Amino acid sequence: MESVPHPLPGFATGVGVRASLQFLNSAQAHQIAEENMKDSRTFSATVDGEAITFETGKLAGLAGGAVTVRQGDTVILATATMARQPREGIDFFPLSVDYEERLYAGGRIPGSFFRREGRPSEAAILISRLVDRPLRPLFPKDMHNDVQVIVTSLSSDAEHPIDILAINGASAAMMISDVPFYGPVGAVRIGRIEGDLVVNPTYGQMDASRSDLDLRIAGTADAILMVECGANEVPEDVMVQALLKGHQALQSMIAVQNEMRAQVGKPKNESYPRFGIADDVRSRVTERINSRIRDILINLYDKDARNEALDVLEEELVTEFAEYFDARHVKEAFHDRLKIEVRERILSGGIRPDGRGPTDIRPLGAEVDLLPRAHGCGLFTRGETQVLSAATLGTARDAQELDGLAPVDEKRYMHHYNFPPFSTGEARPLRGQSRREVGHGALAERALAPVLPSMGEFPYTIRVVSEVLSSNGSTSMASVCGSTLSLMDAGVPIKAPVAGIAMGLVSDGERYRILTDIQGMEDHLGDMDFKVAGTAKGITALQMDIKIKGLTAHLLKEALEQARVARLQVLDVMRSAIAEPRPELKPHTPRILTIKINPDKIGAVIGPGGKMVRSIQDETGATIDIQEDGTIYIAAIGGPSADAARAKIELLTESPELGRIYSGKVVRTTDFGAFVEIMPGVDGMVHISQLADYRAPNVESVVKVGDEVMVMVTDIDTNGKIRLSRKAVLEGMTVDEARESDVRRGGGGGSRGGRGPRRQGGDERPRRR
Repeated sequence: MESVPHPLPGFATGVGVRASLQFLNSAQAHQIAEENMKDSRTFSATVDGEAITFETGKLAGLAGGAVTVRQGDTVILATATMARQPREGIDFFPLSVDYEERLYAGGRIPGSFFRREGRPSEAAILISRLVDRPLRPLFPKDMHNDVQVIVTSLSSDAEHPIDILAINGASAAMMISDVPFYGPVGAVRIGRIEGDLVVNPTYGQMDASRSDLDLRIAGTADAILMVECGANEVPEDVMVQALLKGHQALQSMIAVQNEMRAQVGKPKNESYPRFGIADDVRSRVTERINSRIRDILINLYDKDARNEALDVLEEELVTEFAEYFDARHVKEAFHDRLKIEVRERILSGGIRPDGRGPTDIRPLGAEVDLLPRAHGCGLFTRGETQVLSAATLGTARDAQELDGLAPVDEKRYMHHYNFPPFSTGEARPLRGQSRREVGHGALAERALAPVLPSMGEFPYTIRVVSEVLSSNGSTSMASVCGSTLSLMDAGVPIKAPVAGIAMGLVSDGERYRILTDIQGMEDHLGDMDFKVAGTAKGITALQMDIKIKGLTAHLLKEALEQARVARLQVLDVMRSAIAEPRPELKPHTPRILTIKINPDKIGAVIGPGGKMVRSIQDETGATIDIQEDGTIYIAAIGGPSADAARAKIELLTESPELGRIYSGKVVRTTDFGAFVEIMPGVDGMVHISQLADYRAPNVESVVKVGDEVMVMVTDIDTNGKIRLSRKAVLEGMTVDEARESDVRRGGGGGSRGGRGPRRQGGDERPRRR
């Protein structure tokens, strides 16, 4: 029977109004589904022999551009949409990029109280930033319309990482949308497994025990735009090879996006309101201030004095031209001229805004042990940049639990970076941790991770907090140095100290200068922000954002070598403050003892409902963490507390040894002997003939329930029954002599009364309580 359309009152009906509510029969629904599928198009690229598939036209049809990207069983949806009208009252391009991590993609339910995704995790924020960085430089500078990119995880196979797919998907969505975009951008990951560079390795291949490099690279057909890297002391020449291999490998991602643009791309919206400044504004401003800007740069190397003079000049211009030009255009023309003058002085004479040469590092300072109660503390200063890092050591239970799609469920080392407004001389509300703070903290964390001892070598959870106290460029690299100082001050046996340096670049296409230790103005006005961290042996972390079109292998090699030389200088200063990790932990640091027990005996330590482990903690003051493999971590501020807890655990978990003498407690007596508890929950039987060094008339004449007696284990049979002898202790017998003198009369080890029916002759099997 065919259903009849039944529009609700107030809803339009007719051709083209697909939003009206109707009841459809299966044939009608199938017809609509087929119509929707007609616009679906699939494109494919091959990277190192594995296919990556792009599909558009099937999902999210109302977005400006929507693309699903699939590799293996990992699938993401990327959308790009531009607002129709510009945002009023702003002088910047409002781009927002968000990665939405959905745990259903991995077949999981979120672990929060509400059982739904909440605020973005640290991993989600880092992916959002990773996608944002290569896209942002490729939009028109005179556009103020909001552009929003949203990447959503739809499926995750825990083998193919989402981050690289997210960059490629976001760029593809932008390419086929109506948003003006000077792309495309391609991205790949490079690992190094057994010395060989591998493109887009899986999570299994990227295991730390196999790969010593995790390099993510994004760029256009001609240039590298973004690099994010963690490495295990990889040499500079290997890093250059990896960067070049990555740029070559991402060309297939560029090609498939160009194909998508040609076949299904929408016309670009070129009618957006433009906010660029007119040529007459630029020429009038240049004519008015050109010589004055030059004089300020030549005569004022102090940052505060220079900035004050520039601010005064800018306000004079705004006032002078207020009648003729918009203040925003005047300010933009002023800053454009300032940029030209600063860059020309660097290119022509190698003179930087503060008077340094291209390879000069600002004055360095390093101190440790500033905070009396911190487990470790380091203060690092580079020019006007100052970072205070504090290390805290905790137990295994302090590790951070991760609830995400990546196959990592906890993190033992955490680095948190805080950037308060006073560090730049500003006053603004505190709104919690920003994305930038998360990103800088993760970079410093990545830099130190390769040199940390394993949990077996150093059984502590480690947290370092870096407080930026003053900022004029490269606070993330200063926090790397401060973290190293704090860990060494805490007594963490790191393999080698790690230092970081930020490199810059100024280029006009023909001339270039690589700058060591860039400050804020050089970062803002330059062409590259290249952060390099590592030991004296090699690189441990790398982050690079480039604004120019083209970065040659020669330039890359030169920048890395210049960074290496600077890093060694910084390491020398750090070693002057503390040459190596302290041999001992500080007095107020928890001491952690590690013991290993049979996993079958974990229950004996925990006890019913956790009663036993709680009682040990209450009695000793120690904190006990029990792992599934039988590893037990015992932490206490005082050494004796940890030793006492270890003794109690060892007593609970040890097995009786033949010939060993124990001090036990009589827990039950019978006509034929006494049952003595030699360990918590473990007892054996002393036959009446073995109670004394004379013939005892009865058991009660020698021992009573509750008495403490010394006994030797003379036999443990295949069923675990324990035979004890008090006589052997009194007469100083060996275990063989004790066995020979022990006249058995049907006796044996036994369990206590109330544990079940006794066997004939008292032949009862002992068991743990």
